[in-house]
Order: sequence, then C-alpha cells, then structure tokens
Amino acid sequence: MKETTKGIFGKLVDDAGRCQHYHSRLDVIANRCAVCGRFYACYKCHDELENHPFGAVDPEEEDTVMCGVCGQRFSYRRYAGLSACPACSSSFNPGCALHKSCYAREKTAKNSSCPR
Repeated sequence: MKETTKGIFGKLVDDAGRCQHYHSRLDVIANRCAVCGRFYACYKCHDELENHPFGAVDPEEEDTVMCGVCGQRFSYRRYAGLSACPACSSSFNPGCALHKSCYAREKTAKNSSCPR
C-alpha cells in the first residue's frame, strides 16, 4: 500500500492519486471510506488493501471527496456537480459517476452497492 503526500491510499501510480485501476489524466479524485475514514484512489484499491468493504458516505457530509492534484475537499453532492476542481482547475473524469453507488449512499441505503 502506498500513500500520497495528501493522504490518499491505494495501489498508486502517482502523487495525484491515480492508481493501477484508474489512471487516465482525469482520474484525480479520492473518496473517503465511511468505515475506516481513509481517502482511497478507488474502491477497488480499498477493498484489496483493507479488511472491510468500502463504506459509502452521506452525500451531504463535508470533506469526503478530495482532488488529488491540490488536496481541495468537497462533499460528494458538491463534487457530483463539478467537471473540474474550483481550486486548481484540474478536470475530473465524468465516468466516475458510474460508481456513485460505491461512494455515496442513497438516503434509504445503509451501505454501498459496489460491484465486488
């Protein structure tokens, strides 16, 4: 397991939080696990390195998503409405929306529904 200087964990390939699973120039978002509280490059890295499945956060909770380039933090709800970081202008991968259920739980769900 590696950790970036910004506190992002995973099977990382660079300091912006890109990992062996997702490593395009746009893959610079880290999500905080509701169970262990660590920021991970992706749920796959988390699940391969921790002894519990990735825990989805309340989408309204602050500081649960981090830009891996500058370290700016957001709620998942705010991040979902952005195409780039307002602090450093780094573009975000729109394909990450496909994994929303892994990272942010719906009000009626207790946990994430990531493909395992």
